[in-house]
Amino acid sequence: LDILVNNAGVAQPPLPLETMDEGLFDRIANVNMRSIYNGSRAVVPHFKSNKAGAILNVASTGGVSPRPNLTWYNASKGWAIAATRAMAVELAPFGIRVNAINPVAGDTPLLSTFIGSGEENRARVVATIPIGRLSTPQDMGNAAAFLCSDEASMITGVDLNVDGGKCI
Repeated sequence: LDILVNNAGVAQPPLPLETMDEGLFDRIANVNMRSIYNGSRAVVPHFKSNKAGAILNVASTGGVSPRPNLTWYNASKGWAIAATRAMAVELAPFGIRVNAINPVAGDTPLLSTFIGSGEENRARVVATIPIGRLSTPQDMGNAAAFLCSDEASMITGVDLNVDGGKCI
C-alpha cells in the first residue's frame, strides 16, 4: 500500500443553514469528515513504518469559495482542506505526503443534489466556470495521479483547485 485516496463524499441539497435537520448534518459530517479520519488512522501506521506514502483527500471548491445555502457541506470540505494541511505538517517528517484536490461541479450523480435537474440549471452552473464546462472524473483522476506520483515528491499540504478557473 503506497497511496490512500479519501474520496468518500456526500452532498446536501441547497437549503438555509438553520433548516438542516441533525440527521443530514450527521451524515455529511460522517461521510465527508469522519471517513478521512478513519481512512487515515488505518493507513498512517503502515506508511510510517515504510517511511513513505501519499494521502490524497478529495475536498471541494465549496471549501475554498463557499456557496450560499450549502453551509454545512462547504464547512465539511473546508475541514478537509484544514485537515490536509495539518496532516501534511505532522506526517512530512515520516516521508508521508498529504494533498487534496478541490473539484468544481462535475458531471457526476452528485450534481443534481446541488442544482436540481434540467438544462437551465446545468447551464447556470457552467456559466460560473471560466473554462466553460463541468469537470469530469478524468479531470480529477489526472490531478490525483499527479499529486500521488513521484513527480510530485516535493508537494505536500496543497489543496489543488481543479476548477476551470472558478475560484480565481
